[in-house]
Amino acid sequence: MTDRRPLRRIVIAGASAAGLSAAETLRREGFEGALTLIGREPHLPYDRPPLSKQVLTGTWPAERTALRRPEDLDALDLELRLGTAAAALSPAARTVTLADGTETAYDALIIATGVRPRRLPWCDTPGVHVLRDLPDALALRQRLTAGRRLVVVGAGFLGSEVAAAARTLDVAVTLVEPAPAPLAHLVGPDAGAFLTRLHRDNGVDLRLGTEVTGIVTAGGSTTGVRLADGTLLPADDVLVAIGSEPNTAWLRDSGLRLFDGVLCDEYSAAAPNVYAAGDVARWHNPLFGTDMRVEHRTNAAEQGMAAARNLLHPERAAPFAPVPYFWSDQHGTRIQAYGCLRGHDEAQVVEGDPADGRFLVAYRTGPALTGALAVGMPPKALRRWRAAIAARTQWRSPADSLVA
Repeated sequence: MTDRRPLRRIVIAGASAAGLSAAETLRREGFEGALTLIGREPHLPYDRPPLSKQVLTGTWPAERTALRRPEDLDALDLELRLGTAAAALSPAARTVTLADGTETAYDALIIATGVRPRRLPWCDTPGVHVLRDLPDALALRQRLTAGRRLVVVGAGFLGSEVAAAARTLDVAVTLVEPAPAPLAHLVGPDAGAFLTRLHRDNGVDLRLGTEVTGIVTAGGSTTGVRLADGTLLPADDVLVAIGSEPNTAWLRDSGLRLFDGVLCDEYSAAAPNVYAAGDVARWHNPLFGTDMRVEHRTNAAEQGMAAARNLLHPERAAPFAPVPYFWSDQHGTRIQAYGCLRGHDEAQVVEGDPADGRFLVAYRTGPALTGALAVGMPPKALRRWRAAIAARTQWRSPADSLVA
């Protein structure tokens, strides 16, 4: 979805992993024109996965999260517009308006504005936190000292990782989740039961099947959390980790199709000379025959590269059809997965045993193998499963290994 006018200026909205990957790919593929990178935060592009782990525990300084050295960014010859978010887009005029009122013209645009935390009405209460950016992580890290009490609302990836990190700091952690197990909607009953045991074995007070209805305060500070069943949990701090929302508000009047992200075709194109990549992009993945939006680091970098190549070389554009990959570290256990686990019809343990903390689960959606998750196993254990998912291997019977 690219017109034939010359590309002299490309703007990337979002100084994220996806945005930086796109910028590097454009230069590597021969684009020599003006290249502008717009970012809401004042920081140079940095990595977000360590925020809920190494940064939160203090094992990494903030500087270590930088994705590139300043001299590497200098070599890209970027116009950096950091500390000012993109506020509006006019595809007709080919301009991006920034929050400070200035306009930046473009011949082509890549949208990589990521996501923001989903909030609750009491998120602005002192002692209540969200975790998305570096200042969020540093602020929470200062609060997590031995003996303090943290309530985490939501046992998804972020909430589970923060709960695990806080336990290494000798913080008393309560993890509240309305589902019957952590990540239950994604990983299925066997892996969900394992994650439940993993948290409890590491001292997390796991409250399942209930939800938070309000915050209790005294003297202007958070002192507790009230659950739907009437339980009052004492708390010095509360982390709200109930998911995220794509940063698309600035595109509301742009004419782009928006539905849980920027809607794109299989080439990551949203409109002529407008592409999207990373957490904000909802694109059609032809491998799985469905639209998807993936909030994982690997996908952000890969889609940033794919969008840049397709924009620059429309004559040889290739569908972006990855087997998504994600990983999570919780209580010293590495969890890795390939494929599309959400919405699966069947999940079966095919290697190892959850009781031993080393196992692999295969997932079926319709007639095909669509995902595989490994817990406590080396990366090579998953490689053949990735290949089988990419080949759209048919799920034959529960007795089959599915992969020769």
